[in-house]
Amino acid sequence: MPVLYLRGISTGDFQEALTALLGKDAPNLSPAVISRLTAEWQGEYERWQKRDLSARRYVYVWADGVFLQARMEHHGECMLVLIGATPEGKKELIGFQVGVRESAQSWREFLIDVKQRGLQIAPEIAVGDGALGFWKAVDEVFPGTRHQRCWVHKTVNVLDKVLLSVQANMKKDLREVYWAPSRAAAEAAIDVFAEKYRAKYGRAVECLAKDRDALLAFYDFPAEHWDHLRTTDPIESVFATVRHRTVRTKGALSPTTAKADGVQAGDRRIQDLAAAQGHKSVAEDHRRCQFPRRHRDHPSAGKPRRLIASSPKIPHSSSRPALNLREKW
Repeated sequence: MPVLYLRGISTGDFQEALTALLGKDAPNLSPAVISRLTAEWQGEYERWQKRDLSARRYVYVWADGVFLQARMEHHGECMLVLIGATPEGKKELIGFQVGVRESAQSWREFLIDVKQRGLQIAPEIAVGDGALGFWKAVDEVFPGTRHQRCWVHKTVNVLDKVLLSVQANMKKDLREVYWAPSRAAAEAAIDVFAEKYRAKYGRAVECLAKDRDALLAFYDFPAEHWDHLRTTDPIESVFATVRHRTVRTKGALSPTTAKADGVQAGDRRIQDLAAAQGHKSVAEDHRRCQFPRRHRDHPSAGKPRRLIASSPKIPHSSSRPALNLREKW
């Protein structure tokens, strides 16, 4: 029953669904049983939020604000989510709390709490939407972490500034940038995009150009990891089942229930995606990709490195190869 709940079946549907599977006389089919489980999960969530992180290190992190349609306490609040990848390539839910997505203060409090619980080593790179208050906060709390803008969010923002009739062709041209086989090719594709659209759609070109370095930061990392670093899909895919349940319950979850539910369902989804990806090691990729840490303001930051790979796409996370960073870190 817990597994079915974590996979998105709402409490009101349990009795009908399990009666069909187990018979109408089967015990413990009432919504009250699931409600009792969620109450237990709330206690687990409180302990999870206070856990010691001193033994953890996360090389990559993904940040986003997830709206779950729960009964939030104030307008504009959402769940701030941070997922990290360990040196072994395992994705883990680092933190999860109510806050304001665009607020630097909300993210600052979030990151300071994580750091005070023992996470002292700054991640190599963070991936997120440009609208997040996260970026100002991460520069203060983990100043050595590089920025990578999410290409899905950026594409939406660029296309929003042009006519619908232009969007299909412009989207293809944007794909030429983030599917490029090298940073040099991506830089050239941005130049072509700007030359093609600047005269008539200057706002779209400016939207792309202003985050140029942050959009291409993933090229400074091993090519086998580009699919993971281009977007915040690790968060989107993990919380799909949580969103599904809050829609089915018409936003009936309280903030406390939504957080406990999110931790349980999020951890379960991460395990499912890891199983789908398998555990193939890419240790050799890191043995040949020893690159120094560089802050994005370093004079040499942004220069292309030789990372050779075929033109990648942005598949759903369940179809991507497993992420493994053991030999690098």
